[in-house]
Amino acid sequence: MSQSAIRPLIPLLVTAGILIGGNGLQGTFISLRGLSEGFSPSVIGLIGTGYNIGFALGCIYVTRVLRSIGHIRTFSAMAAIASAAAIAMVLIIDPWFWFLMRLVAGVCFAALFATVESWLNARVTNSNRARTLSVYRLVDLGSVTAAQYLIPAVGISGFELFAITAMALSLSLVPISFADRTSPTPPEAIRFDVKALWNISPLATIGCIVVGLTNSTFRSLGPIYADGIGLSVAEIATFMSLGIIGGVVLQYPLGAYSDRLDRRLIILVSTGGALVASLFLAGIAGSNEALNFIGIFVFGAFAMPLYSLCSAHANDHAKDGQHALVSAGMLFFWSLGAIIGPLFAAVLLDHFPPEVLFIYTAAVLVLFIAYTVFRMDQRPAVPADSRRTRFRSLLRTSFFFNRLAGTEERDRTPPAAKRPDREN
Repeated sequence: MSQSAIRPLIPLLVTAGILIGGNGLQGTFISLRGLSEGFSPSVIGLIGTGYNIGFALGCIYVTRVLRSIGHIRTFSAMAAIASAAAIAMVLIIDPWFWFLMRLVAGVCFAALFATVESWLNARVTNSNRARTLSVYRLVDLGSVTAAQYLIPAVGISGFELFAITAMALSLSLVPISFADRTSPTPPEAIRFDVKALWNISPLATIGCIVVGLTNSTFRSLGPIYADGIGLSVAEIATFMSLGIIGGVVLQYPLGAYSDRLDRRLIILVSTGGALVASLFLAGIAGSNEALNFIGIFVFGAFAMPLYSLCSAHANDHAKDGQHALVSAGMLFFWSLGAIIGPLFAAVLLDHFPPEVLFIYTAAVLVLFIAYTVFRMDQRPAVPADSRRTRFRSLLRTSFFFNRLAGTEERDRTPPAAKRPDREN
């Protein structure tokens, strides 16, 4: 990608880096600070659930907000509210208040991510979209990883990390204020239809719920597991970072194979790999630092691509005009799992050793493997040369956010190559 193409996007990418880093820092820090304040794992799980509830609400209402006040005002308002919510948590150390503040943060971050990513999509063309989003993914990975190491560097006992999070959210306003003053096209209204989503792809629907039940539980409760097996704060930061970094390694290889083969077969491979890693962490790694680092890296490598694989599978079966609905719906179903998973797993952590976190994850993945095999017997695969969508390796960037930018990619497949409509 040429310098002339990337230069106008630098303010947006810097904003994204600051925003994502602040969010990643807060997610891990809140779990560890909750432990130091004497909160039980179930209470910390409830606080994590608050964020996911807020994110789900934000996904539902963000298009209305963007249509009403535009992108830059939406970003400014949500960044200010999220910053205030972060700093308020140090003023009132109370689980229910923290739950409320994390819910507010979830609403804000859904809107903030939608604003930045739709703005980014509006500034690129189909010819350089993939390369731009690859740069965005590197910014995402780098900022989240770097933010984890602020935790051992600063410490979890004082107010400093709350202040740093609030500062990051406030400073994210600065680069975007220097960006191109033109705003993306206002988003179109999206009619949300759960029954239609289920009819498009039951497997993708269940798959996104499973991703919420497992991956979001790791993000919320991984620090509690790591603390429970005796890792230091610095080692916990490394543990969480490796799970995130691992998620990038197999994104493109699995996606490339899924574009050529039955995508459900690759979903099985990805789920099976995450299952093996979960069993390794639950039964073999124990308190060994190196084995846990290896296990969580492998878990991330196989578990993190599942959302993108399921989303691509749903879009394989979507008709014209349904892609924005599918992407919004996949986020919604992911959020359902993300609401339930951390809360249920946290209750288990209240009564059993930390390894129960990955026993729970393994149980969910076994059930999903069984359901995937069942669906493969119920419905034929979409031929690779008849698909109108390709794998996308970004968790949030999707047809949904392209639609928010008014830049959804047009179908360029010749009419003769398009697949016929299929029964569910």
